[in-house]
Amino acid sequence: MLYRFKSKAGADVIMMADSADAVLRLMGREPAPQGILELAALPGLIQALEAGVADDEAQFQRTVDEAKAAGQAVPRRQGVSLRQRAWPLHELMQRSVKEKTDVVWGV
Repeated sequence: MLYRFKSKAGADVIMMADSADAVLRLMGREPAPQGILELAALPGLIQALEAGVADDEAQFQRTVDEAKAAGQAVPRRQGVSLRQRAWPLHELMQRSVKEKTDVVWGV
C-alpha cells in the first residue's frame, strides 16, 4: 500500500506503507487508509516528528559510540534513515502551517 499525503500548500508526498506507518506512529497517530492532520494539530505533530527523528539519530550514535569503545567496527546505517524518510512529509507539514491548511491522505 502507498500513502499519498496531500495539502494545498505543496506537492503530494508518497510513502510506502511501512515508512508512513512508522512516521504516523512517531507523531502519535494510528495508521489508517484515510486520515487528516488538522492545521491546529500540525505544530505539535511537527515537534513530535522532529523529536522522534532526533531520538533515532541519538540511538544510532550511541550504537556507534559503543562499538568504538569496544574496539569493534563502526556500524553503518542500513538503508534510508528515518530523517530521510520523514523529511518530505515534515516539509509539507511546515508549508501547510504557513499556508493555513490541513494535510490529508486516502481521500
